Amino acid sequence: MKFENNKSGNGGVLTLNNEVKEVGRLTYTIFPEDHKLIISFVLVHPEFEGRGMGKYLVEEAIKFARENNWNVYPHCSYARAVMTRMNDVEDIFLKN
Repeated sequence: MKFENNKSGNGGVLTLNNEVKEVGRLTYTIFPEDHKLIISFVLVHPEFEGRGMGKYLVEEAIKFARENNWNVYPHCSYARAVMTRMNDVEDIFLKN
């Protein structure tokens, strides 16, 4: 599995790919002046659902945010649910 971050301007798409095709994607928007990354949407293609791939995408977005000293606001309900269950994100998790 390989992540690819396609950042363009103040937004971007993180994709997770296996050897053959895309497994899923996460879209985000960055507000650098507010030190904030907003997770807009997480999608895992149906044939890969139920294997934790969406969580991997959220974790990769968190890693990207930490590297840039941004907080994370999960607008996407799935990303919010994943982050709520994580123990190590209190320092960057924006709940509102």
